[in-house]
Amino acid sequence: TSISPYSREQPIFTTRAHVFQIDPSTKKNWVPASKQAVTVSYFYDSTRNSYRIISVDGAKVIINSTITPNMTFTKTSQKFGQWADSRANTVFGLGFPSEQQLTKFAEKFQEVKEAAKLARDRSQEKIETSSNHSQESGRETPTSTRASSVNGTDDEKASHGGPAEAHLKSENDKLKIALAQSSTNVKKWETELQSLRESNARLSTALQESAASIEHWKKQLSACKEENDQLRGKIEELEEQCNEINKEKERNAQLSRRLQELETELQDKELELEELRKQGEIIPELMSECESVSEQLQAAEKKNKDLEEKVRTLRTEVEENKHRQTNLKTELKNFLDVLDGKIDELHDFRQGLSKLGVDN
Repeated sequence: TSISPYSREQPIFTTRAHVFQIDPSTKKNWVPASKQAVTVSYFYDSTRNSYRIISVDGAKVIINSTITPNMTFTKTSQKFGQWADSRANTVFGLGFPSEQQLTKFAEKFQEVKEAAKLARDRSQEKIETSSNHSQESGRETPTSTRASSVNGTDDEKASHGGPAEAHLKSENDKLKIALAQSSTNVKKWETELQSLRESNARLSTALQESAASIEHWKKQLSACKEENDQLRGKIEELEEQCNEINKEKERNAQLSRRLQELETELQDKELELEELRKQGEIIPELMSECESVSEQLQAAEKKNKDLEEKVRTLRTEVEENKHRQTNLKTELKNFLDVLDGKIDELHDFRQGLSKLGVDN
């Protein structure tokens, strides 16, 4: 069955994927159905009210799967999905470039599956309704009317027969149109046959003329062979020259690479020189700062010497003060000893005075 173009089918979703089919012998391994990513499309047949997944690789149809409500699309990995087609007796697998494209395809599969289920339910309702109507009309129609419809003309059969007769009439109309088209095609083929006969006659004449000129072409062929031998010799010489030229090209390429390396080194040296120049501009400032720091260091050293001298002086004074304090402590102790003796003497003197007072 031809897939494209289909006037009654319209693509509703298209993507690209690598197509695989399950190995019919093992039912486990995947067999690539396309060498590269191909277009995979959902088609809607408005006449049959059905949905199909179709993919064509060149002139080869690799997917032609009618979607039914019982089918299920399963994601087996982040970029791979599959579904089983019982009519084709196989399992199709699709490998997508991204997880997003796989998700879109799976969502569209679910939508189309629901639409197919809805279409099936509607068609069943129509069949049940038409069967009920036909049964009721059969019960209400008299015997004479039914007999006349059986023995009547084709128009009467179409008007009184029901959906089956109407379908047969439409099929007959289609066959008539196809027959007319085939008659037209026969005329075209007769014209093409006549043109082919004329072409054969012209080709026969040309063949005779070519047979007459074969000897001439043989002579020219021998001459061409001689020229070919000469050209082969020249080609060998040119090949040797080409080899030399290729060697020179290799040397030139090596020299070019070396030149590029040297240019790169030169650029690096120029950058280093520029850095040194910038550092050279900073050196006078650093020298002046160094001199200022040296002066500050000398002043600090001088202050340090003065402070050290003051520290030594203070240490000497502290030692002298310690010595004086030691002498003062000694003198104070001696004084206290003397004072204690005097106090004892005064105490003895007072006691003597007290005794004199008592005696008197």
